Amino acid sequence: MKKDTPPEVVLGVGAGIAAYKVCELLRTFAESGHRVRVVPTADALRFVGEPTWAALSGRPVATGVWDAVHEVPHVRIGQDADLVFVAPATADLLAKAANGLADDLLSNTLLTARCPVVFAPAMHTEMWEHAATRANIETLRSRGAIVLDPAVGRLTGTDTGRGRLPDPEELFAVGRRILRRGAAAEPDLAGRRVVVTAGGTREAVDPVRFLGNRSSGRQGYALAATAVARGANVVLVSANADLADPAGAEVRRVGSAREMRDVVLAERANADAVVMAAAVADFRPATSAESKIKKGADQPATIELVENPDILAELTRERAHDHQVIVGFAAETDNVLEHGRAKLARKGCDLLVVNQVGEGRAFGTEDNQAVALGADGSAVDIPHGPKEDLADRVWDLVGGRLAVD
Repeated sequence: MKKDTPPEVVLGVGAGIAAYKVCELLRTFAESGHRVRVVPTADALRFVGEPTWAALSGRPVATGVWDAVHEVPHVRIGQDADLVFVAPATADLLAKAANGLADDLLSNTLLTARCPVVFAPAMHTEMWEHAATRANIETLRSRGAIVLDPAVGRLTGTDTGRGRLPDPEELFAVGRRILRRGAAAEPDLAGRRVVVTAGGTREAVDPVRFLGNRSSGRQGYALAATAVARGANVVLVSANADLADPAGAEVRRVGSAREMRDVVLAERANADAVVMAAAVADFRPATSAESKIKKGADQPATIELVENPDILAELTRERAHDHQVIVGFAAETDNVLEHGRAKLARKGCDLLVVNQVGEGRAFGTEDNQAVALGADGSAVDIPHGPKEDLADRVWDLVGGRLAVD
């Protein structure tokens, strides 16, 4: 991308019913200052016509290798792109790309592009799970392409399952994160499987009350979304976060600390990294009332507390494998570094991201600031900025430790 020039995004559109959702993705790219050239397959125009793509992009639609031949579109479009984003990526399109076929303008563009390429698959569950599709996806990922996992939800007709195109807003977030890192940035987490926790656990007092905390889940979701944009296979364990699923991440929803422990321990087996960004309650009521606790004439009911399992300590004490990188988060209100170093020693993790909370800091905000303490004695200041910037810095530190392994 040339300095002071808006990013050039090529939006490849496959022949799937989800093409109608890509209109909103196009609008979002265009309205945020990107130059977008739409390259649909011939059959994609059966779902959304050329006038719609032209009106939303404000540019002519490239439909065939024989259009404007003097401009050599089958070569130039890919060469000039800062990002190629294919949505919906059908099973047919994935197969063509994996096998290097070039029988139309879009498949030619994919062969000539030297920028990041993202595929957002959408298809029926059976097609997504077919061995041929899985092999094609692995081939594309091994070559550096980012292939997002589709969402779970309503498909064509009455069918429901994995294969739904993620929401356009979340697809845009993936593209924006990749462009922020630069067209030359490699998907450095490609082939890595990571588990990220987010949100705040809730411990039931009775059927309507709970002990909880102020965590919104935004930092954990930023970590998950950033890891997807860097090519990782991401499992997000989300506790009570009211946020849209990050495109490409597999989301597991939990409520309490014990539920989170069960899911994290099950998912960690093949994980290269586990990042515990969630705010996990240290204590829970010893018992939970079966019905709502009523006001009484005497003193309020006393709630006896017991300790919750220490998930981070358990992860480090019984690592799934020797090369697994484990990251903890510590939210402190005072003596931040002192408490952070003590917690790092106590927990035994490889990195501990320590930040100050309270009075509008960290919890529920769009920005964050932290110090990443390493088991090797390192301390990296992460300056105040958007939570996705902090997330990128954390993955830089994790990636460096994975590279050493």
